[in-house]
Amino acid sequence: MLGNLSINQRAAVLSVVMLVVGLLIWEAAIPAQKAAEELTEYERLTGGGAPKAGVPPPSQVIAKAWEQLSNPFYDAGPNDKGIGIQIGYSIYRVLTGYLMAAMVAIPLGFLIGMSQVAYKAFNPFIQVLRPISPLAWMPLALFIIQDSEASAIFVIFVCSIWPMLLNTAFGVAGVRQDWVNVARTHELGPIKTAFTVILPAAAPTIVTGMRISIGIAWLVIVAAEMLVGGTGIGYYVWNEWNNLDLTSVIFSILMIGVVGMLLDSAFGVLQRAVAYAE
Repeated sequence: MLGNLSINQRAAVLSVVMLVVGLLIWEAAIPAQKAAEELTEYERLTGGGAPKAGVPPPSQVIAKAWEQLSNPFYDAGPNDKGIGIQIGYSIYRVLTGYLMAAMVAIPLGFLIGMSQVAYKAFNPFIQVLRPISPLAWMPLALFIIQDSEASAIFVIFVCSIWPMLLNTAFGVAGVRQDWVNVARTHELGPIKTAFTVILPAAAPTIVTGMRISIGIAWLVIVAAEMLVGGTGIGYYVWNEWNNLDLTSVIFSILMIGVVGMLLDSAFGVLQRAVAYAE
């Protein structure tokens, strides 16, 4: 029967089977809490019947997901907002810092890729700044900017800029020289050559850098929001951990993964759209 299915269909069936088996194992591995009538008198007196903190079974996580996703945009105060609102704040910060990084990285990457002098001039600074953890900039950003929202956006800017910058420079530098020579033969200026010849040829590599950057930005925003607090999916995770609500923590972790997958899929579509055959 499975032999009649395509590779994608067989992979989907296998994924569903692995998910179901994993959930069943997880559910079976979590010991059930004793019911009140099963407790001895001593356990009742000493609080033995109180629920203990522990990893929840998937049935509780699914119930929490249904509860949260049925009303994702409620707002009951500063520390009680729906998961949709929290994710919205995080996506806003990610996209703001990401777009600012793209506005700097892509033009600068073009310059570095097209000029050996620019490459040699910028390379020492890139090699020193690129390995620095984005979160290491957070204390300095908070001190200088004195605004937690803008500081989180700045951290996203820092972590997003390097993959886009390096991939753009690599893609531009890798454009075949005979294509550039043809443009010169047709007396195209540098700007027109960049937009009509170099950009289409380098676009797949540039979009790959953009795809890497959006993944890193989504990773970093969670940690940044844990530090600055207030709103966002990272703050939501940390707040639920402080409340010892591990069901909400696991649910929010899964939501982080789902949103990250959707962001990556969007850039995967863009990557296929700009691909071309020589």
